[in-house]
Parts: sequence; C-alpha cells; structure tokens
Amino acid sequence: MPTRMPLMVLIAATIALALATTSLAADPPPHPNVLVILSDDHGYGDVGFNGCTDIPMPNLDRLAASGVRCSQGYVSHPFCSPTRAGLLTGRYQHRFGHENNPFYDPNDAREGLPLTERPFPEYLKAADYTTGWIGKWHLGATPAHKPFNRGFTDTFGFIGGGHRYLDWKVNPAVEYLVPIERNGVAVDEKEHVTVAFGREAAAFVRRNAERPWFLYLAFNAPHAPVTPTPERLARFASIANPKRRAYAAQVSLLDDAVGTVLDALSASGQDTRTLVFFFSDNGGPLEINGSNNGPLRGAKGSVYEGGIHVPFVVRWPGTLPAGAVYDRPVSSLDVMATSLAAAGLDMPADKPYDSVNLLPYLRGEKPPSSLPHDRLFWRTTSGLSAVRDGDWKLVRKSNQPSELYDLANDLPETKNAASAEPATAARLAAALDAWNRQMIGPAFPGAPGKKRAGAASSPATPD
Repeated sequence: MPTRMPLMVLIAATIALALATTSLAADPPPHPNVLVILSDDHGYGDVGFNGCTDIPMPNLDRLAASGVRCSQGYVSHPFCSPTRAGLLTGRYQHRFGHENNPFYDPNDAREGLPLTERPFPEYLKAADYTTGWIGKWHLGATPAHKPFNRGFTDTFGFIGGGHRYLDWKVNPAVEYLVPIERNGVAVDEKEHVTVAFGREAAAFVRRNAERPWFLYLAFNAPHAPVTPTPERLARFASIANPKRRAYAAQVSLLDDAVGTVLDALSASGQDTRTLVFFFSDNGGPLEINGSNNGPLRGAKGSVYEGGIHVPFVVRWPGTLPAGAVYDRPVSSLDVMATSLAAAGLDMPADKPYDSVNLLPYLRGEKPPSSLPHDRLFWRTTSGLSAVRDGDWKLVRKSNQPSELYDLANDLPETKNAASAEPATAARLAAALDAWNRQMIGPAFPGAPGKKRAGAASSPATPD
C-alpha cells in the first residue's frame, strides 16, 4: 500500500511548486526589449536637452538624462518616408530606390518600401520577439506593403503619410482621413491620435512584460496639420506666435505620450531590459509647423544640418551610461545593427548594409578616435546631395559649385571653405561620386510625382 503524504507536507510542497512556477514566469526574457520612438518634423532646437526653453518637455528630458544624448545624430534623408525605409532596413534607401515619399494608392504595388527588402523586425520576430508598430506607416498602402505583412505581429495606426489629429470624418480615399487600423481592421478612434498612440504603446508594453518585444512607435506629431487639444493649446497662451503656440501644444502632447510609455516600462519592471531610441525623422519644416532648428541652417527637405541633424537619444539603464553625451556622428541607419546585437543576433550578409552596432561606442569600449561611420551620405531627387567625412561636410545643390563646411567650428554652415580647402573639397566630392555610383535611381514616382483623382494628400499638409 503506498505511503500517504502528511497533509502539512503536501500543502508545503504545493506552495513551493506554486512559488517556483511564479518565479519562473516572472523571470526576465533572455534578451532585451527594443523601443524605437520616432517623432515627425520635430525641430532640432525643440527639445529641452538641446536648449529649448519655451516648451516644457519633462519626459523627453528624463529620457535623455537617463541615457546617452547623441549630439551628432543624423537621419539618412531630409524627409519622411525615405528615412523610415532606411531605418527599418539598415540600408541607405537609395540602394533600393526609395528616394521619394510614396503616393497613397492602395492599388499601386510600386509605391512603397520594395517587397524585395526585409525590414529588420522580421529577424526579431523569427527569434521569438513580439513585434509591434504603432502610429504612422508611410511605407506603402497595398496589403502586401502594410505592417502586418512586413514583420509586425501587433499593429495600430494609419497607413499614409499623415493624418488629422482630431474630429476627422473617415474617408478611405483621402490619405489624411483614412481609418485608424488595428491589425488591419478599422477602429473608431475618438481620442486625439497622439494620446491614442501613447495609450496603445503603454498597453503593448504591459501585456508583453514576460517576453522580449520590439516596438516601433512612430508618432505623426508634430507634423502638420498641427491640431492640439483646446486644453493643451490654452497652456501656451503666453507664446505670441499662433503657429508656434499650436506647435508647442502639440509637442507637449507628444511629450506626455512618451511619458505614458516610459511610466509603463518602469511600472512593469522593464526599464533595465529595454533599449530605447528616440529621434525625429527629419528636421523641422519651420514655417509650415512653427518648429525651430536652431542653431542649425536649413529645414526639412534640405541637406544642410537643419534637414538631417536631429534630436537623438539612446537609453538602456544599467548597460549604457546615464546622462552621457556621445559626440561622434551616428545615424538612424544604426538602429538595425544595434537592435540585432542587443538581441544576440548577427547582421544578415545577403546584401550590403550600412548599419553599425552603436553599443560598444556608447559604452566607451571603443577608443575616442574610433568612428561608427567614416562617412555619411545624403541625396534627394531635387538635386541635393551631401557627404560628411569627420568634421568636414560637402554640400551640392544641382549644378551649383560645391560648398564645404568645417562643422567642428561652423555648425551653422555659414562659412563656405571650398576655396580655402580645395584638396579637401575634391576628396569629399570624389567620395560622394563613388557612393552615388553604388546607388540606383528612384523605384517609384511618389508624391507629388504621381497624380490620381480621389487619392491625393491634403495640399495643406505636405508629407
């Protein structure tokens, strides 16, 4: 006859088993989460950590205070969609012809991130990461181009290049009025979209606390049409310029939404196992939305610093130093290699990649003379191009003579040194020409190159 276990021993064993199971369930995932926060048309001078004084941004400032501020942070293009294509592929978007903003057309398979490219969330998904996209897509509107078919398991946002923030009447044929979609299904969203995106991102963080995740949180704020809530607008009544006042209120809502996500990370115990990136997709468009790129020259669409040099922070508490400043050029292209390295994954080797793992640089494991990139390059279909090599930068504008700037001593790009430094100008010009020969032309006409009745963007809200 089997020996009976005493009742108290049985109870104790049951409790121990329950505690062990609970402990296992609560163990952190073996690899860190990755959170990429992208603002849209956000001025370089419009964050507290870059000197902004008229728009309080406590949450972006605490993000910078607890991470590394990259004072030489760049994006790979001076406007929206091409930057996003480079960000998600780790490749100069010119390598596959994504040099224009795609025209919003759910029936045109040319317009968008080419299906030959593999966004890096697919690699994380294959490694058992939950992958999420929230916010603005702007990488193609056909079903094959949508985020749930490009490596994302959870999706919430709009597919086009921009959207109304409040009180819109849904019209699937008009880019700025398309439905907000959850996993491809339209939802009836009532909140201000910036608030909604922060809410959804915090919910994603909380529900995935027990497994590794990647979240691409792509706000459309403060992209036009800037429409803050009336309550938030009233907070900035002291700003005399009405355009700047509305912009300040919209950026304040963005800051609150970022705070909602950071609070969710902290409350769920995920701070120290979450790698966070924050930057804008390009510089501010100044007169369009009231932004400020000071002290940089130029604006969105320009290859001067004001179009491509953006607020840029990388945070990973306990792994990266808090409150540090890294002053070597880094790029939005580097998100891919850095994220894969954090996840313990190798970079693919199937084609040329331009992404660099920033972790050893930001941790101080590389000598000060070591640079993540020997050179960075930019090009637009409007005839603008540029190359940065160390502290030197060459700018070309169509058929005009090249301009040369020493960014270490002339960050506002006011003193053209091309005549004084002809050898340096020639060397950078040769490098730019060599890079161009590796790239291809535009793969799709984009907007405004293509016109189709019934599907146009709002003319008052350029992408």
